[in-house]
Amino acid sequence: MSKDLRIKSHVFDGAQRAPNRAMLRAVGLTDKGFEKPMIGVASTWSEVTPCNIHLHGLAEKAKSGVEAAGGFPMIFNTITVADGISMGTEGMRYSLPSREVIADSIETVVAAENLDAYVAIGGCDKNIPGCMIAIARTEVPAVFVYGGTIAPGYRNGQKLDIVSVFEGVGKHNNGDITDQELHGIECSACPGAGSCGGMYTANTMASAVEAMGMSLPGSSSNPAESKDKYDDVERAGEAVYKLLEKGIYPKDIMTKEAFENAITVVMALGGSTNAVLHLLAIAHSIGVKLSLDDFDRLQKKVPHLADLKPSGKYVMEDLYKVGGVPAVMKYLLENGYLHGDCLTVTGKTLAENLADAPNLAEEQKIIRPLEDPYRKDGPLVILRGNLAPSGAIAKVSGVKVKRHTGPARVFDTEQEATKAVMENKINEGDVLVIRHVGPKGAPGMPEMLSISAILVGKGLGEKVALLTDGRFSGGTHGLVVGHIAPEAQSGGPIAILKNGDQVIIDSETQELTVSLTDQEIEQRLSSWQAPKLHQKGVLGKYAHQVSCASKGAVTDHFDDK
Repeated sequence: MSKDLRIKSHVFDGAQRAPNRAMLRAVGLTDKGFEKPMIGVASTWSEVTPCNIHLHGLAEKAKSGVEAAGGFPMIFNTITVADGISMGTEGMRYSLPSREVIADSIETVVAAENLDAYVAIGGCDKNIPGCMIAIARTEVPAVFVYGGTIAPGYRNGQKLDIVSVFEGVGKHNNGDITDQELHGIECSACPGAGSCGGMYTANTMASAVEAMGMSLPGSSSNPAESKDKYDDVERAGEAVYKLLEKGIYPKDIMTKEAFENAITVVMALGGSTNAVLHLLAIAHSIGVKLSLDDFDRLQKKVPHLADLKPSGKYVMEDLYKVGGVPAVMKYLLENGYLHGDCLTVTGKTLAENLADAPNLAEEQKIIRPLEDPYRKDGPLVILRGNLAPSGAIAKVSGVKVKRHTGPARVFDTEQEATKAVMENKINEGDVLVIRHVGPKGAPGMPEMLSISAILVGKGLGEKVALLTDGRFSGGTHGLVVGHIAPEAQSGGPIAILKNGDQVIIDSETQELTVSLTDQEIEQRLSSWQAPKLHQKGVLGKYAHQVSCASKGAVTDHFDDK
């Protein structure tokens, strides 16, 4: 194979590099091996979550693909944490920071080991944006592979997933189900390997990455334990070698138009609010100017078509059976919603890839026709107002309430708010506010799935509004608004809310306001003091470095925090 492909590993040429080569011989390189490009396989395999427990097998298949193409493959690992397991606990504060740990560690290995290219494999929510941030930074050819979705669980003929369990807690607290029934739901909800099954954050971000052109067609919807997933990851090993041959880099693929394709697919599928945070962060890393205004612009243009959980009936495996994300993208492209000329990791354009994609199956009920959408516009709505001068995000799929006005019930921790809900101290019409849980304030911007699901389980999902400067899981649905910016820790107006203040949420006028004058807000802020930032370890470093959520909550936005 031509030595011209050894873009970075050429540093092992020359007599002075004998010690480097000696160490590489110990991991399997031979004289002929030094003529091959060194291609990494970044794996997030771990036994701490079902999302990632099968990824080592996928990494081995990627390695086989690299080897068959002519490269020298090298597997290395990074971390993962399980959002669903840490949800509602102090551990949830580590979830979003883990995205940065993943990105930093992959960047470190790729750069330090002078790898020529790599395949990155991710499963759980933060793996995907973490891998993509690293891909954006490292400036070598790369392909992302999604570990795939979990199969749905079943109990008494009812389809279940992890959100069924969270909502079951609310039903149990309400006296609607027994201890035995809750235990049965718990035991049936997660039947095997793979990421949470609805259009939650992992499936949302996998779909966005495929729409962006950074994974092979079908990667986002091929289930975790399917033959298609193993074929997908092996082909990724071959594809990254071809990218190296053709000199195609992430910056050639991850253009502004590619990000617009990603946002379009997220809106059409009814994806997670976390997509806003993560796509902003990935764009920052690749140097593409993306802002909340871009999400706002596309939200007004792209209809919501998918009947997928959490607000709908179906899961990703169901979509896979009727054509998957490629079929949805083909439908959107044919109707003028996607940029078909964007380059992808196949070396072809998006339009060329989709020409060979299947059409949506006849008689399928998951994706509605454009002339009869669930919403004529997208479900991720950007809100602004005197309570969120830098923006906030509401996911309104399945929510019938367009406007809610009510008294604030303010809590500085999720635990205190959850206790009040469980003790039936939150009433219909209230605006439940959880603050000081933003990127800096928590620190770590935890997700509020546990409390939002409890509200739904208690029948309050659209009767109580839930506002936070933290985040929501992709599994959250109901009358919820997150990512309120500036956050309380940074002196955003949410910091000075008091019990009884009248709060207005309007998804049609895109308003998030409190009935206070500018003078009253300034007067309250003048006597307010920020709590001391966390000072220790990972969370301390994160709190001192992280940017505003409206900028993606990144840790290398040095010009403007």
